[in-house]
Amino acid sequence: MKHLLFVSLILFSNFTIGAPTHISNVNGYTLNNQGDLIQFSDIVFDGGKVLVIGGNSLVKDYPDATLIDGKNKVMLPGLIDSHGHVMGLGETLLQVDLRESKSALDAAKKVYTYANTQQTLPWITGRGWNQVLWPGKQYPTANILDEYVNNKPVMLSRVDGHATWVNSKALEVAGITKDTLDPPGGKIIRDNKGNPTGILIDNASNLLNEYLPKTSEATLKSQLDAAGKQLLSEGITSVHDAGIGIPTYNYYQKRVAEHTLPVRIYPMIGAYSPAMIEMLNAGHIQDQYDWLSIKSVKVYGDGALGSRGAALLKPYSDEPHNSGLLVTREADLKPLFDLILGKGFQLNYHAIGDRANRLALNQFSDSFSKVGGQHLRNRVEHAQVINIDDIPRFKTLNIIPAMQPTHATSDMNMAEDRVGALRLKGAYAWQTFLKQGTPVAFGSDFPVELCNPFFGLHAAVTRQDRSNNPDKGWIPEEAVTVIQAFRGFTLDAAYAAHQEAILGGLTPGKWADFILVDLDIFTVSPKDIWKTQVLETWIAGEKRFQK
Repeated sequence: MKHLLFVSLILFSNFTIGAPTHISNVNGYTLNNQGDLIQFSDIVFDGGKVLVIGGNSLVKDYPDATLIDGKNKVMLPGLIDSHGHVMGLGETLLQVDLRESKSALDAAKKVYTYANTQQTLPWITGRGWNQVLWPGKQYPTANILDEYVNNKPVMLSRVDGHATWVNSKALEVAGITKDTLDPPGGKIIRDNKGNPTGILIDNASNLLNEYLPKTSEATLKSQLDAAGKQLLSEGITSVHDAGIGIPTYNYYQKRVAEHTLPVRIYPMIGAYSPAMIEMLNAGHIQDQYDWLSIKSVKVYGDGALGSRGAALLKPYSDEPHNSGLLVTREADLKPLFDLILGKGFQLNYHAIGDRANRLALNQFSDSFSKVGGQHLRNRVEHAQVINIDDIPRFKTLNIIPAMQPTHATSDMNMAEDRVGALRLKGAYAWQTFLKQGTPVAFGSDFPVELCNPFFGLHAAVTRQDRSNNPDKGWIPEEAVTVIQAFRGFTLDAAYAAHQEAILGGLTPGKWADFILVDLDIFTVSPKDIWKTQVLETWIAGEKRFQK
């Protein structure tokens, strides 16, 4: 373990009013603004912000403070998930969860059970299936669902959100037939007679949208409350919400005005939204207490690797006539990039395949020369499979890769099948990015993956799943150290949202967002990091969760 600096950092200020809070006897860790790991036993905060961290001598320095015994628990800064879907998580928690299904038949039975308990719902929805983990690894069909639910439409999102499995009733309601054309950026999977099988890839899923029940404010409340409760229990105090439309945009502002947001949220306006220009013209939205900050836009480049929708420079190794999909047409990138960057909004581009990543880098370079915006800390979300010649361009162009460690350990069972060994040299390349001086913001992409950040820390350090497979880690040269992984979920995640001065650590002047946990991630065996349990979660000096 690297040498730890034990320091006492004092903020000289006269703004403190009333009695501060002093938590003593903790095994605390934080990074300072230079990225050095600091250990401390005591923390004092007031007005929601950290005044000082240091040793037990602080008891004498703050005799009027409310003293709390930390009972030698491990204290860490609140963890930041740089890429999640808050309402998607809430929706998943409230619908049928297919993540653990063992086969298409098993999934259909779970849908049947759920449908019987939700008989008033006009549509049955769910998420989490993954055909790669099923016998035969083939896409399921509408016929399987029809055997269990045929009286109302069923819509089930794949675990990555880039494919949808529906029953025949849903196809009928949406008017999807043999004669329906594939939409741009989407694909209707068909049988050998041209009939839809029940699988819609990427933009083809949008053919269902106008027939779905409208989202009410009550629904948004249920989703946000469910998601917030889950995130706090996992030690996440801030989330970068990767793509929202105007209903969520407005609802977040309503909740922040009521002081009822459960966690800090950095939403990205979805470029898919018809109201995008309206939201851009409204300018940056910034809550004075830093609960809500809207100054970025999410542009969708391609699909996902598991559904073969990621856009590749050369065809898939296991499907030689398919090179993936562009969800946003290449011809639309220039006007879109120029508009967003010209409005002063950070642009965060979803790119999984090497073609999508190259298109993003090319367009960033072009737009920077025309409208500027290189200072906005623009990002590529996922940055999953990259041609090795393009990795240095992230540094040159100041592009931050926002990456999800558990994607690597989830994808390792199919990634080489999809793209072959040679292309994997630029895949999930966390350490390569860090060595060239590019900060990497870590997250989970929940609900695609579970939102537990300790699963992400474990995957980043070991490159193994939670059963310790493979033995020495998958592409182990790209593993990171515990400190590097910790930085990805704290300081660098904050940096990727222009928030490193206020979040991502427990140094004086930052918000007192912290968690107490039962394991010391810096001394425990790396294979056990994922077992860490969150005992308490605090935001702005107030306890928000206790186990």
